[in-house]
Amino acid sequence: MFTGFLCLLLATGAANAQGNLLLMPRRVVFEGPKRYEELNLANTGQDTARYLISLMHIRMKEDGGFEEIAQPDSGANFADRFVRFFPHSVELGPGESQVVKIQLTNIRQMSPGEYRSHIYFRAIPNEAPAGDTTATQDSGLSIRLIPIFGISIPVIIRVGESNTHVTISDLSLQQSEGGIPRLSASMHRSGNMSAYGDISVVYTPENGKPILAGSVKGIAIYTPLPVRRFRIDLDNKKDINYHSGKLTVVYSTPEEKHPVTIAEAALTLH
Repeated sequence: MFTGFLCLLLATGAANAQGNLLLMPRRVVFEGPKRYEELNLANTGQDTARYLISLMHIRMKEDGGFEEIAQPDSGANFADRFVRFFPHSVELGPGESQVVKIQLTNIRQMSPGEYRSHIYFRAIPNEAPAGDTTATQDSGLSIRLIPIFGISIPVIIRVGESNTHVTISDLSLQQSEGGIPRLSASMHRSGNMSAYGDISVVYTPENGKPILAGSVKGIAIYTPLPVRRFRIDLDNKKDINYHSGKLTVVYSTPEEKHPVTIAEAALTLH
């Protein structure tokens, strides 16, 4: 039997439905006196769903992608030794929900800094009908592909004060194959902890009011990654002239009422 595998690594937002699993929140951060968190799971599908829950470790790459690792990179710490959760598996009928409890442990053994692992929800596939196979007439070999769905969210523990600093550089504007304006930039992180926030791109004409040209929510730069490069497609509005004025990229905390700017950079358009 050959098995397909699909794992989605989520690092943004408050809630998300992937497949038939609704998960809230989508990132867990322990800092200050916080020692306990609850994850709310809900099955939005029509069939019973089963999930195994475990901890895994990932590395963020410069393009924002992820890869699983077994040992922490220099400057990074895993959180698994300081986290316990219950239950370790769930079974949800259609429309059912359940809480997974996450708690810190052994915190006296922690030195200042940031610790991160990912809690992984791995779907247990239902058995396919007996006739659901693909066979070759020549060899008689029967192959059944079973996609395995999974969601992973970060569990972050922060001890002590953050000295993290972020800057933005290398701004450039191109056009995609479809003629959509696309802004590229690099985000540089230094310090002892990860950065997390929303990106907004504001167009300011030479004479006129600023216009929001694009935005992306929930952009993380995990330790120990020093640089994350990103691209964002911008609005192709008639009242935006990408040959004059300027574009300002703002990276800010995700608080809706009073966001705080983490980093900012501008590109003069010609």
